[in-house]
Amino acid sequence: MNDFLPIILSILAALVVVGGLVPVLLKGRRSGSKYPGTRDANDPVQSTAAGGGTLVEDRPDAVKAPAPTFDGTVDGAGVPDDTAGLETIAIDTPAPVEGRLTRLRARLVKSNNILGKGLLALLSGDKIDENVWDEVEETLLLADLGTEPTMQLVDALRERVKVLGTRSPEDVRTMLREELIKLVDPGMDRSLNVDRKGDRPAVVLVVGVNGVGKTTTVGKLARVLVAEDKDVLLGAADTFRAAAAEQLATWGQRVGVPTVKSDIDGADPASVAYEAVKAGIDQEVDVVMVDTAGRLQNKTGLMDELGKVKRVIEKLAEVDEVLLVLDATTGQNGLNQARVFAEVVNISGIVLTKLDGTAKGGIVVAIQKSLGVPVKLIGLGEGPDDLAPFEAEGFVDALLN
Repeated sequence: MNDFLPIILSILAALVVVGGLVPVLLKGRRSGSKYPGTRDANDPVQSTAAGGGTLVEDRPDAVKAPAPTFDGTVDGAGVPDDTAGLETIAIDTPAPVEGRLTRLRARLVKSNNILGKGLLALLSGDKIDENVWDEVEETLLLADLGTEPTMQLVDALRERVKVLGTRSPEDVRTMLREELIKLVDPGMDRSLNVDRKGDRPAVVLVVGVNGVGKTTTVGKLARVLVAEDKDVLLGAADTFRAAAAEQLATWGQRVGVPTVKSDIDGADPASVAYEAVKAGIDQEVDVVMVDTAGRLQNKTGLMDELGKVKRVIEKLAEVDEVLLVLDATTGQNGLNQARVFAEVVNISGIVLTKLDGTAKGGIVVAIQKSLGVPVKLIGLGEGPDDLAPFEAEGFVDALLN
């Protein structure tokens, strides 16, 4: 009997070990169809067609789509085969680019800007002495133009006034317009890289801090691209803000484009972004736009996560545009945000929102001078078509009118 005792103990020990591993293995198998709260950038991203996780929505249908509400949510849990009881939705038709530009210029003219109006008043006076130039400099600084651009503009104006020898309102206006246009720099490339590259869609990553209007900007830009006959897919990688995915999906339904989102609160945004780009490749769309979570520029962990989102996307396709959305009313704080984001994700363009009301306008020059990154889009309101390409001459003319 003593001879068999070691063998029996060994068998019992093995059974205990196997018994402890079985629940772990079963748990891993059950959770394999869902994304955990965090993932490493090198982990393979799993498709979750069934059982939860990242969902690739069908392209919205004008007849079967549930009616969107205006509070950022979508009524109904799904789209049944039977269309009874569902409201018919007409896909929105965005306004032409020309019409949007005209309306935005008119709104900017009416805005409470101090840049153009203040300078014209100062430089059209009967006497331009050192006190006037001091006031011109102060006006430019208050307009968020920045120190270096302010000195550059003042020096140029001083020289031209001295040479011109006249101070008629018409001459002053012409001179000021020309110098401001030079500062805004019409030579910068403000085109959006939204053309397919071979068998890959163009990928646009939209970033920024909380509250600047990233999700709304993605929705508005989707309308612009649809109006240009682009086939668009949206990726809801803002997985932390409540109802962000639903808000983006509502925008998608309104313009007839699908949205890739997660049904798990706090899902890994890099995984959702990966699935969005993968779906865009599979569906052969022209543009994939990825909305990211708002993050404070001084939170290192959050900024590192944003860098991870970009790296994971690049496993499938190149990121063609990184658009930083800035609130124009934040002034120099917006410039600080831009610098930090540029270090993490290599920004290719700026979207300035809320460029009306109390926005001062000079931040356009300050950002471009500091980063060498062009302002590509501007938004002047909450309407769905209140987003348009930025034009240097049109912007300056609106400031001076």
